[in-house]
Amino acid sequence: MDNPHRSRALRLAVAASVATSFATSGAAHAATSAAALCDGDAFQAILSPAAATFDARAAWLDRRTLLWPGARADARIRLYHSRNAALTAPAGGKVAGADGFLRLDASQAAVPERLRHLGNGPVFALRAVDEGRIAALHRGQLLLVSEAPDGTVLDATRVQVAGALDDLYAAAEAESRLGAAPGADGTTFKLWAPTARQVSVCTYDGDSGPSRAATPMRFDAKTGIWSAKLRGNLDGKYYRYAVDVLAPSAGIVRNLVTDPYSVSLTTDSRRSYIADLAAPRLKPAGWDDDVRPAKVKAQPDMSIYELHVRDFSIGDATVSPANRGKYTAFLETESDGMKHLRALSQAGLTDVHLLPVYDIGSIPEQGCATPAPAGAPDSDAQQKLIGASKLTDCYNWGYDPYHYSAPEGSYSTNPADGSRRIVEFRQMVQALHRAGLRVGMDVVYNHTYTAGQDEKSVLDRVVPGYYHRLDAKGAIERSTCCENTATEHRMMGKLMIDSSELWTRHYHIDSFRFDLMGHQPRAVMEALQRRVNAATGRHVNLIGEGWNFGEVADGKRFVQASQLSLNGSGIGTFSDRGRDAVRGGGAGDSGRDMFTRQGFVNGLVYDPNEENARNAPRDRTELLKAADLVKVGLAGTLRTYPLQTYTGEVRELQHIDYSGQPAGYASEPGEVVNYVENHDNQTLYDLNVLRLPASTSTAERARVQVLAAAINAFSQGVAYFHAGFDILRSKSLDRNSFESGDWFNRLDWTYRDNYFGTGLPPAADNGKDYALFQPLLANPAFKPAPRDIAFTRDAFRDLLNIRASSTLFRLRSADDVKARLRFYNTGPAQVPTVIAGRLDGAGYDGAGFEAVLYLINVDKVPRSIAVPQEAGRNWHPHPVHTSSSAADPRALDARYDASTGRFTIPARTAVVFVE
Repeated sequence: MDNPHRSRALRLAVAASVATSFATSGAAHAATSAAALCDGDAFQAILSPAAATFDARAAWLDRRTLLWPGARADARIRLYHSRNAALTAPAGGKVAGADGFLRLDASQAAVPERLRHLGNGPVFALRAVDEGRIAALHRGQLLLVSEAPDGTVLDATRVQVAGALDDLYAAAEAESRLGAAPGADGTTFKLWAPTARQVSVCTYDGDSGPSRAATPMRFDAKTGIWSAKLRGNLDGKYYRYAVDVLAPSAGIVRNLVTDPYSVSLTTDSRRSYIADLAAPRLKPAGWDDDVRPAKVKAQPDMSIYELHVRDFSIGDATVSPANRGKYTAFLETESDGMKHLRALSQAGLTDVHLLPVYDIGSIPEQGCATPAPAGAPDSDAQQKLIGASKLTDCYNWGYDPYHYSAPEGSYSTNPADGSRRIVEFRQMVQALHRAGLRVGMDVVYNHTYTAGQDEKSVLDRVVPGYYHRLDAKGAIERSTCCENTATEHRMMGKLMIDSSELWTRHYHIDSFRFDLMGHQPRAVMEALQRRVNAATGRHVNLIGEGWNFGEVADGKRFVQASQLSLNGSGIGTFSDRGRDAVRGGGAGDSGRDMFTRQGFVNGLVYDPNEENARNAPRDRTELLKAADLVKVGLAGTLRTYPLQTYTGEVRELQHIDYSGQPAGYASEPGEVVNYVENHDNQTLYDLNVLRLPASTSTAERARVQVLAAAINAFSQGVAYFHAGFDILRSKSLDRNSFESGDWFNRLDWTYRDNYFGTGLPPAADNGKDYALFQPLLANPAFKPAPRDIAFTRDAFRDLLNIRASSTLFRLRSADDVKARLRFYNTGPAQVPTVIAGRLDGAGYDGAGFEAVLYLINVDKVPRSIAVPQEAGRNWHPHPVHTSSSAADPRALDARYDASTGRFTIPARTAVVFVE
């Protein structure tokens, strides 16, 4: 794979046929041959290098006004312009290289919320006479300069451009078809590039070979869109754009770039693919008759299995070698993996959510390495081999978006053929639908794989400085890990919405999981919801990570799509409240904290591990607080649900503390996603190796896994499970396996191995804890037997069956939850290791029972609780428990004494009574 961060000297090849000055190049693409413009290995030519580079400490508010924090109000403010990036403005010197300047005057215009992070400062406005000139000047270099009366430069800065472009070209938002559109009367290309000075479309007959033509495009001054219509239906051909544009870091450049609206590409995304996604040639047999499973009538009905396409089949020997790790593996209906998914579907699972399957920048699509590690359970040899090839191997989670609306090529059997990945992706969706499973996508619109003038940058090489969120100096924010996008900008928000509509309309995607959704504006997410619903004629379920952090935290730039800001929207967010209470600790634990921070299911207070036994005993209050937070999750994390807390007070969940935040934050149960494990951080099995006492048998560890699953399954809201959770998945203690290769991400659908003790995990994220990990990995007592895996598998399916058996586990509204869910065994005198929840089914559609009572005992010994209110009732075990195929016979040892209302629950057991 090409390294996207190699030096610019190697990347910025200057085409020999292009003069160094744009002014003397003849300008017109029409004067340049197609071969010179479109062919060769260079992805960028510098037409006129920048004479100097500047930061961007000012920002346009709209087409006329700008904010410059720190500018001297008494200075002379001028906006200099240069067509050829020739501007220099040394402090104490004079501006040089300018073609001219515009005068600015002080303004009283209000600063919008999205720019308040820049700080206070004067606002300046263009004079009315210059307003008509500014659009054209944005296609060259602009520099804002503060001068003394004699012209001496006091300060100089570029101006962040998004506010101006959003105002000048607002009409572009209504354009319904950007990208390539083939048809019988010709093929149309449209690219939004308002700051470009010339654009041509390069067309090709195949995925390699010379161009067939270079066609200059026309610029629409109203929308900023360049367009061209070519003769003939070019469906199945390939294209790129040649874009002449100012890149502030380089100068005037000619970028040979793929389409931000690409619907498919060739190998390693070198060329965009021209396709009519409605064409019969791209539809697998039966595509138009594809039927989505009708399992989800309301968002709380969702129970989700989070799955990586390559993980699913790369190690499955029952899949044909050519299909392993590919979309087409899902077509092999008799493979072990598909049998597993069908069994989950039959038990009640509703959705498979696929980790990123859009075009990914970090996975080579041909010739990728497939290392074969080997070594002792505690060896570092495995991770060394994986680390040596991590940039060239076939594996990555895929949170590296390259093209948002095209399927990933490495999962196709032939990435060189732009049609193959489209057809195979659709075949995968069909296969999952036929298995009774809806299909969701994990989408990552919050950042791009790279930015600037890197070869694998797309957006920033078409409209430099627009698509990404910038800091106060104009540098791209990277709080998400990578180059943050700015969906608060009109055309980035449009790109996200258009892309989401494409996936729902053309790939029958049923739901989305938005990575780091808290970095998106709530208003844009709600607009997206309306669009995808309208496009499909149904409700498309949206969930996402509502974490509140980074440059947008606490509403600094806009009202976020975050946990505390989305209430009432119907969009679901992952809850860390129940997660942390159940498993203990937090997402960033390391060192001794990984051991000491036990949780509700793995021994907090009642079963201290060796680390905690050596230290001062944990206070019983910690266990009581954890039990309350578990109940918060079981009640859907609803703001207004009243709960008697461990102190005896009755409080709404929004008034219970969770690390300085309200524990309850959702308005409706569909707005919360309950989980205890996903692709991030250690698996629960691995966490329990750290947190349960070392003497805990693997059979008991399996029971602890099922207890966590039971809490998740019984919680109001969406139930979310990581693939392999149900078979005790281990990543050999890896806390971040995004590029840990197939080795540390394996799944065994034969149920013989969970892959614990397959070497020390990669050093980059785990090395500091090797001394703690090594003796654990070397200890064979932590390795579960096949019978432990089989028990967990079957007990998990029983829980899915129980959840599916009654809408009482999936209540539709906050009012329903408040009216029908009641907790027993609360307050200061409770047995803190027992959860007891009663659900009233009288008159409730789909309840199936008059009432349901679930009891969860996480303790290692039996416990009993007295519930006098339930004396004289007809409670009996749920039919799943009494079935001949029931996984856990211990559940039938639970007892109900009708004369007193006392319930006795066996050790580490979840049981459901019904009447």
